[in-house]
Amino acid sequence: MSAENQSARFTSESRDAVQSLDSERVIFLPDEYLGDYVARHSGVEIIRWEGHCEVHERFSAEEVRGYRQQHPGIQVLAHPECPSDVLMEADFVGSTSGMIRHLESSRPERVVLVTECSMSDNLALELPEIEFVRPCNLCPHMKLITLPKIAQALEALEPKVEVPAAIADRARQALQAMLGVSR
Repeated sequence: MSAENQSARFTSESRDAVQSLDSERVIFLPDEYLGDYVARHSGVEIIRWEGHCEVHERFSAEEVRGYRQQHPGIQVLAHPECPSDVLMEADFVGSTSGMIRHLESSRPERVVLVTECSMSDNLALELPEIEFVRPCNLCPHMKLITLPKIAQALEALEPKVEVPAAIADRARQALQAMLGVSR
């Protein structure tokens, strides 16, 4: 696949945010694979955090090729937090919102999402005409977040996270700038 065609398969708010900084070098958190992806597609030197999402790093290129053998014509969508060999096997790489937009516009007959399995469950309800092949890599951490726990935290305002005002102001500016890029 040509570099031009390959780059058309990739979309990322993270890449856009990094490019918007107009800097040749950026410290990037939270994921090394996502940092690698952003570095390859932004032209910016990325200083990466050496951490990975345990769900995304469980996928392999061999596994993706297996889906293609078992399900001819399947479309493979992957989050950029996956290892680079997995991304090279994917038909589309992007954020969750990018994947949703892609599915809504292309309406493939059959798809596999290379990410946490509950995303397929949620999208299958919204897009019943698409068959979702579900490799179920559950995130044990995401499953700890429940609606009752969220309600309790909001009602009690616990646990408290206190951040010095100067740090909070700078963090707020960074978040507002990031959100401005993705609009």
